[in-house]
Amino acid sequence: MSYKYPWGHNNPFNDYSNFLRNKFNNRVQKLSLNVGFTCPNRDGSRGTGGCTFCNNKTFNPDYCEPGMSIANQLETGMSFFRARYPDQLYLAYFQAYTNTYGPLDQLKQMYEEALNHPGIVGLVVGTRPDCLPDELIEYFAQLQKDYYVVVELGIESTNEETLKHVNRGHTFEETREAILKLNKVGLPVGGHLIMGLPGESNEVMLSHADILSELPLNYLKLHQLQYVKGSDLGRKYQADPDQYRVLDPDEYIEIVIDFLERLNPSIVVERLASQAPYELLLAPCWGLKNFQIVEMVRKRMLAQNTWQGRLYSPSIN
Repeated sequence: MSYKYPWGHNNPFNDYSNFLRNKFNNRVQKLSLNVGFTCPNRDGSRGTGGCTFCNNKTFNPDYCEPGMSIANQLETGMSFFRARYPDQLYLAYFQAYTNTYGPLDQLKQMYEEALNHPGIVGLVVGTRPDCLPDELIEYFAQLQKDYYVVVELGIESTNEETLKHVNRGHTFEETREAILKLNKVGLPVGGHLIMGLPGESNEVMLSHADILSELPLNYLKLHQLQYVKGSDLGRKYQADPDQYRVLDPDEYIEIVIDFLERLNPSIVVERLASQAPYELLLAPCWGLKNFQIVEMVRKRMLAQNTWQGRLYSPSIN
């Protein structure tokens, strides 16, 4: 069968679910874990208060309770899928906060508890680019010989002023160095980017695609900025909402399409939108599920006869 696009299917962007299915020849599901980590910009080592946009409760499933063992969290997560997909495979996703921020022996014990659970074929470890000591990278590289191990970095923005403004506690240069270091030892690298952070124009947002396209990044998650209760930015938005930009769905979809057109087609797009829990979300309140946003992007790209990487031009440097 011939396909219109180089990633082997007829979606106009290089999507994650198709990539994983082709890689493992099976359906693959990520299972989120919360094992009680914190962050270096919360405990004072890099800063306090955390990122201004962050309330971790907005993206942890209900079954992710740090008081539960890793095995129990995985088993609970799998129970949601077994009846419908009895033979699918799973990746253990260390998601909440900074999942490389601790003593190496303790980290190894947690990762290996997850890998020893039946059905788990690999790890996705969410972390910050300033929390990747060399000995941990070497450990991940050794695990990669037997499992699929992905390090997912919170990039959030490639703009240094934005990173300072949202109290990220690290620079984009540290992100660049981390991506290169992980790639050098053969580890797949994912990234997370927020569209619409305070002070970023459309062109600044689109420039992230140009900058990241020149790095050996394997996966990328996008989502709209959400103002949520329990975050510093949420409190500021509630106090003076007119000072903050809130993207509407049509505007966001156009930004995403423009972004994808400029993005290196080899980068697998894992997510295009996010949805904070209703009880925590202040804005934007779109009333749309993530899959609906994805489908709207897909249909509009097909209608416009455009695709990921259409405007991508590799650097000659």
